[in-house]
Amino acid sequence: MANTDCVGVRVFSLNCWGIRYLSKHCSQRYQMIGQMLCKEQHDIVLLQEVWSEKDFLYLKTKLASTHPHSHYFKSGVIGSGLAILSKHRIHDTFLYRYSLNGYPYMAHHGDWFGGKAVGMAVLNLAGLTANVYVTHLHAEYSREKDSYLSHRVVQAWELQQFIRHTSTGADVVIVGGDLNMHPQDLGCRLLMSYTGLRDSYVETAKFDGCENGMTLIADNPFINKNELIPFEKGIRIDYILFKGSSKASVNCDFMSTTKGSVPGHALPYSDHEALTAELRLESHIPAQTGSDKTQDTPAEKLAELVDTLTEARTEVKVGLHCAERMRYTAARTGVMGLALLFLELAIAAVPCFALGAEQPFPRISFYLLAALCFAILLTTFLLYIFYTMELKSLQGAEDQMRLAVGSLQEKLRGFPVAQPHNVPLRSPEGQQPSALDPEE
Repeated sequence: MANTDCVGVRVFSLNCWGIRYLSKHCSQRYQMIGQMLCKEQHDIVLLQEVWSEKDFLYLKTKLASTHPHSHYFKSGVIGSGLAILSKHRIHDTFLYRYSLNGYPYMAHHGDWFGGKAVGMAVLNLAGLTANVYVTHLHAEYSREKDSYLSHRVVQAWELQQFIRHTSTGADVVIVGGDLNMHPQDLGCRLLMSYTGLRDSYVETAKFDGCENGMTLIADNPFINKNELIPFEKGIRIDYILFKGSSKASVNCDFMSTTKGSVPGHALPYSDHEALTAELRLESHIPAQTGSDKTQDTPAEKLAELVDTLTEARTEVKVGLHCAERMRYTAARTGVMGLALLFLELAIAAVPCFALGAEQPFPRISFYLLAALCFAILLTTFLLYIFYTMELKSLQGAEDQMRLAVGSLQEKLRGFPVAQPHNVPLRSPEGQQPSALDPEE
């Protein structure tokens, strides 16, 4: 390989916690974020939870001189909350909304109304085509009793599919956002192993920030420490991931996070810590065009990916059983409401068949009972439709995983029993190959 060019790219990612009228000191924090971004002048800025388009327009105007190119991804009832600002021209964008995203009746959590999604932007970085992704997955509200685990696993599955199928022509892949998953969580392992993405915190040559790269820390004044239990100091759920190709290698020279309150201010930028990764992109001429596509994937990685996929299928099946049970409950409640309505009609018909008999119940009682019956029928009907849609999405994801496991096992059977000990874990360009390098 002959190196021909090297360029540095500074990537910034932050969950802004920008819920107007609900998030604390929202306007003041956006002003602080805008001032900091103007000063630091990152190449790429990836933002999550920018729920108000007015706040995005404020940042867009504020950063017009330093980041002239921007895009706000719109989705759901109140938007996706995703935005990207860049020094480099954005040539194309696309948004994929996750098929599962919580429950509408869990209004106090609010994820369903947000339209969680992954946004993609295509940039040109010093002659290299870069696919930049920003995403925000469903929150984990309880570690011990996670009602949304199957939804988050399906989101991670759809995220890796979206990245793999849209980045086949990209020289560089950069992913940033709030994944709401710990590094060793199932969804995170599924995403990393299937796409070959590398974690900036793990790969960086130098780090300055919170202990263990944590992005949700107990020292942040906006954080309720009880929500971090059993992790007293904090957790790491925000990431900047990257991957190169046969045309370019990517390395992380430096990474940093904020550490709670901003120096000179009494407030932090958000309840999450901000991440900055300084990536080094080195373009080169491949010795043999497409040589990395013909390399066999290590059998150890395939076996590990089969185990991860099998575990993911198990969690999805658990979600399937739960959705089936909830749909059955909704149907049963609807039948009870319908029976109650028929009973009311039968009582109301008594005076018609018994001449001279008076109605034994006040008319207002019938009106209230009828309203209750119709409310039950409407609610259960809507819930039945919702759980049916959830079932379809879970079944579709499980079917896709089943096919993927079969394909991986078929590839695994093609490997010899004894593997050489000097099989490289990385490609000659220094990139970690995807555990399932797409051949299409």
